[in-house]
Amino acid sequence: MLPRAFWWLWTATLVNRLGGFVVVFLSLYVTLDRGGSASFAGLVTTLYGVGGAVGSVVGGLLADRLGRRATLLGAQLLSAVGTGALAFAQGRTALAVTACLVGLAGNASRPVVQAVVADMAGAQARVRAFSLLYWAVNIGVAVSAALAGVLAQRGYTPLFLGEAAVTVVCALTVFLAVPETRPEPVRRGDAAAPDTQAGAEPSNRRRFVAFVAVTFLVGLLMQEISTALPLTMTRAGFSARDYGLVISLNGLLVVALQLPAGRILARFGPAGPLAVGTLLLGAGLGTTAVAASLGAYALSVVVWTVGEILLAPTAMAAVADLVPGHAHGRYQGMYSFAWSAAACVAPVVSGYALDGVGPTALWVASAVLGALAAVGYFLVLRGRRDD
Repeated sequence: MLPRAFWWLWTATLVNRLGGFVVVFLSLYVTLDRGGSASFAGLVTTLYGVGGAVGSVVGGLLADRLGRRATLLGAQLLSAVGTGALAFAQGRTALAVTACLVGLAGNASRPVVQAVVADMAGAQARVRAFSLLYWAVNIGVAVSAALAGVLAQRGYTPLFLGEAAVTVVCALTVFLAVPETRPEPVRRGDAAAPDTQAGAEPSNRRRFVAFVAVTFLVGLLMQEISTALPLTMTRAGFSARDYGLVISLNGLLVVALQLPAGRILARFGPAGPLAVGTLLLGAGLGTTAVAASLGAYALSVVVWTVGEILLAPTAMAAVADLVPGHAHGRYQGMYSFAWSAAACVAPVVSGYALDGVGPTALWVASAVLGALAAVGYFLVLRGRRDD
């Protein structure tokens, strides 16, 4: 049974995501509201990812050294300030720098939340706990994406200011309601676990490094959903509202399927679900190459969403199982770094690919990359269950 503090964290995550608009609409904000090109939108989103890459590592390290609560509070308050400033940033340089700050602060909280969940939930309950957390995230995404798609027609400033306010409320709620969960580190010379002073055992560290490398490939694919997909749809004549409605289908499907899927996933080791999920992710994105109607885009979302449902909680639980409790922050930070590094690379590559070779080549390449990543996950984690 999950503790009461988990449900406070779950509720705050849900509310925070209900007001989260920046990541989903950043490329559209740059191109449609600020008049930037697809290449400049890719650059801004890349700088957001650069900040996120730094923030994920720093946030994880601080969570282990200073504690989960203080680190999470500081990161979320800084994120609120940056998000509000983004609405008023003037000029290309200010816009790019502010996006980088928002990425740093926003991603600094990500490994901290994951570490808190890993601390609270035992090994047998982690897939369920991460499924519930991911479920909350996607309830918020489903509602906020559809709502923002409509509200964006009236301007982006109210969206960003609203997100800043919601972030402050959630930060204070978690700080007051969730106790410190950081375990005491194993002391040098402790006979109970003499080899875990610096983190995971050597064999698990090697496996973790390979796991992070494959996750980077998956992150490249997932980043295209918020960068290349909206630009592809607007080029095809669809509006920001159309994109918001289509992408909200992703959240609705996760809300409907994540919890029953989580119960099934808990029966298996991570290799199979991660491999199948990555294959579906690549296949769904690949079908975007031939999409010509709103219904076709919606069908592609269905396919890659099923893959995401298999991937997300399984991957986060796998990371927690590979490392000792006192190192959850730093290792979840490195896992988050893989996603942030992908956020640095994918947007600029996608932007130049759309401007250069066109969307068809980009989405076909995505299908191929998904197949390669699926093989990688299977080879890294095959034979592993709850050991």
